[in-house]
Amino acid sequence: MGERKIVTIHSYRGGTGKSNMTANIAVCAQAAGKRVAVLDTDLQSPGIHILFNFDQERIKLTLYDFLRGKCTIAQVAYDVSGQGHPEATGKCWLVPASLNAQAITQLLEEGYDINRLSDNFDALLDEFDLDYLFIDTHPGLNKETMLAAALSEILIILVRPDQQDYYGTAVLTEIAAKLEVPKVYLIVNKVYARLDPAELRARLQEVFGHEIIGMIPLSEDFAALASEGLFIHRYPEHPISLSIRDITQRILST
Repeated sequence: MGERKIVTIHSYRGGTGKSNMTANIAVCAQAAGKRVAVLDTDLQSPGIHILFNFDQERIKLTLYDFLRGKCTIAQVAYDVSGQGHPEATGKCWLVPASLNAQAITQLLEEGYDINRLSDNFDALLDEFDLDYLFIDTHPGLNKETMLAAALSEILIILVRPDQQDYYGTAVLTEIAAKLEVPKVYLIVNKVYARLDPAELRARLQEVFGHEIIGMIPLSEDFAALASEGLFIHRYPEHPISLSIRDITQRILST
């Protein structure tokens, strides 16, 4: 067995780059020799599969089918190790949410047993002998996210230099404390060039009381990629790619 850690990656609002960060961190962990899986629990607006160049034709079963009791959680996991570094010794699996609008609407209208998902985290860890399970969440406050956070060893919150993000992040960190999440980290994304990163880091660490493990600048290169693949592969020596590798190492050393 590996280290078996669940890492939930979350943000208070959409548009923070959460899914991009999750996917890039996962393949960096794979490149470091880890066995990892990415679980897309953003049932309302799934999309992390796009970053892995995983189109709908290749997806036969999704998280929707698992939540409706049609299959096991392991049957929804697809090997996407080929998207990682060609010399990586680790492995990476993707558990995609449904891409079908009718299925998503039905699931949200009829509801589902959230405990069926959480009860099977260990099954996923065991089936593939995972070191890390990375959970990509739906933004905001919802029962799925709170349950995932409660079961996580590490909660990572993405925040932008924005007052609404600050307010929401304060709420999230308070909830994390009540849930007794063992480790909470912050990543500040889309930092404007006119801001002093060191000063911003110091101020936000003092305000939120948690370590900031990454300061990612606002980047036209990142925006121009438009989720068409993994940034660290397209721009392996870009400062953002180097930052993501540093973030990954911080997670793996926890």
